[in-house]
This record gives sequence, C-alpha cells and structure tokens, in this order.
Amino acid sequence: MSRTGVFLDRDDTIIRDRIYLHDPDGIELLPRVCEAIRALNERNIPVIIVTNQSGIARGIFDEERLGEIHERLLGMLAACGARIDAIYYCPHHPEGTVAAYACSCTCRKPQSGMLFRAAQDFGLDLGSCYMIGDKAIDVETIHRVGGKGILLMTPGTDTADEGPDYVARDLDDAVNWILEDIVQ
Repeated sequence: MSRTGVFLDRDDTIIRDRIYLHDPDGIELLPRVCEAIRALNERNIPVIIVTNQSGIARGIFDEERLGEIHERLLGMLAACGARIDAIYYCPHHPEGTVAAYACSCTCRKPQSGMLFRAAQDFGLDLGSCYMIGDKAIDVETIHRVGGKGILLMTPGTDTADEGPDYVARDLDDAVNWILEDIVQ
C-alpha cells in the first residue's frame, strides 16, 4: 500500500516571507495554516516542510539560527494544535560566500534530494505525494518524482512551466483539494 505525504514550502506557504528570515521573532503564520495542517494531522498524513535556505550559504545566518527559527515555528504550530512531522532544508547555493555551502547539490529545489530523504524516513510513495508552494520550483520538484503540485496564489507567485495540478487561494484551500483528491 502506498503512503501519501504532503510536502510544504515554508515561506509564503506557512509563514509570511521575510527575505532571509534570520530572527525567530519575525515569524508570522499565514491565515488558516493551523486549520489546514491539523486537517492533515487528523488523517495521519505526514506533513513535511522542504525549504531552500540559501541565507546559510550567503553567510546571513547559520544552521544554529535556522534551528532556532524552526523550533519557534514548530512551537507556534503546536500551540494551535498543528504538527509538522519533519523539516528538511537545503543550506547550499552555488553563489554562496561560505565555502562549505557554496556548491550545487541534489537537495536544492527543484532537485528532489529532500523528497527522497523524506520518502526513505517516512516510507512514502513519492508518486502518491503532494507538494504545496508559492513558486514554480515547488511544483517542478514534486513533478520530477511523479507527485502532484499545488501552487498557492500569493503576491509573489510565479507561474509554473509545467502547470500545477491545482491552483489554490491559500493553504487551507490546497489541503481541502488534496483531501478530496485522495478520496477519488
């Protein structure tokens, strides 16, 4: 039996995008995020964040600070009854200034390395998974492994070369579509 999971981009999907967010106090949950994630939690569907964090490669913040940001994010979600099962991030960027992270890699979206790691860790069938994000690379990332991509319409949304499977108003709308799609 295939196991479905839902991958979420972080910025402008779960939280308001703050370019190179480096302060945990700068986290602002987007509307209806808690309700959307809880709906997945109630159905025992793993909810996994996959996020590019080139601010590490650019020397804007380090992995310890990113850990503090993610710890606060998880705490904010837990306070409203929502659970994220895992967070995977890519600290790399080929134009980075921190030598250890200044490289191309297989984890930076739209590459699928983070998805493969999560699939192994959670026993997921990537072809049965979904990804929700506000950028074309989010849709491309999940399409590369045969899953379905949902594009959120936010002020910074770009268009996908390969069309999304669904275009949603917000995370709650996206999750409702996924839950209906799973039933079909």
